[in-house]
Amino acid sequence: MVHIEGKDDRMIANNLEPHFLTHPGEVIKDELEFRGISQRRLATEIGVPANQLNEVLNAKRPLSTEMALLIEKALGLDAAPLLTLQMKYNLLSVKRDTSFLERLKEIPRIAAVF
Repeated sequence: MVHIEGKDDRMIANNLEPHFLTHPGEVIKDELEFRGISQRRLATEIGVPANQLNEVLNAKRPLSTEMALLIEKALGLDAAPLLTLQMKYNLLSVKRDTSFLERLKEIPRIAAVF
C-alpha cells in the first residue's frame, strides 16, 4: 500500500479497490460469446466436464491453474492475467467478508516488523 503523509491512503490511485469484483470466468465467458464458441464445445475441446466449466464461467468456482492453461491453449488467452485476476478476486472477496475481518482483528502480531 502506498502512503503519502497527510493524505487518506484510500484516495491514492494505487490503493483503490474496484467496487464490483470481476471473476476471470466473466472475461472468458465474454470471449466465448464474442468468438461464437459454445461452453459445451470448449469443455469438450479441453477435456473437462461442461458443468465444471460453466461453474467457472459463472463465478461459482475459482479458475484453477490447470483450467487457465487449458483455456490458454484452446483460445490463446494468456493464463497469467487470468490467474492474477482470480487472485485479486479472492483477496477482495475475503477483505469484504465481515466475519473474517472480525477474526483477523483477534489475531495478535507475533513478529516485529523491520
